[in-house]
Amino acid sequence: MFITFEGPDGSGKSTQIRKLSEYFAQQGYCVVVTNEPGDTQVGAQIRDLLLNPVYQGITPETEALLYAADRAQHVRQVIRPALEAGHVVICDRYIDSTIAYQYFGRQLPGDFIECITRQAIDGIMPDVTVVLELSTEAAERRFRRRAEENQADYSVPDRLEQERMEFKDRVNEGFKYMAIHYPQRIMTVDASGSIEEVWQQILSGLRERNII
Repeated sequence: MFITFEGPDGSGKSTQIRKLSEYFAQQGYCVVVTNEPGDTQVGAQIRDLLLNPVYQGITPETEALLYAADRAQHVRQVIRPALEAGHVVICDRYIDSTIAYQYFGRQLPGDFIECITRQAIDGIMPDVTVVLELSTEAAERRFRRRAEENQADYSVPDRLEQERMEFKDRVNEGFKYMAIHYPQRIMTVDASGSIEEVWQQILSGLRERNII
């Protein structure tokens, strides 16, 4: 089983992924929790290129290709082997982030995004995608609060976090668009509530889809 989580930074993906992985582990499943970009040795180098703010001037096309390269390595080295071994795989970001950030956010051509994405995933699609929906303003407030609480981890925003609000708004619109057009795979969860409220929404939605 392959489950992906999507949404803006600050929406609480990491927390809910941890809760879901613990839930599956308690049911006796072997769970692999992974993320994009950067969860392979090669991917870690790509992640630094993509997010380190010292690298200025990266073109939108280069950015999209780097994400695709990270995903190609990730699918073949981590995701596919885990699925073939019968594990539950939970991934923080996957193809929907490329559509939201590079197609809607960067406004790159759809046929270009489709081509590189198709090659990268090699046929591996999520069984369900949980999109944590949160307004750009609320996500920014959460990020700033998190930075104040833990300056060591969040003192310097990464390259995407430094983008203007207009870009982040387009990304959010991208997630909304996909939720409307792919309801069989994507379930949207209101991420504005408490951790427990969001968790109960996720449990309910996954039960309705016979995932758990």
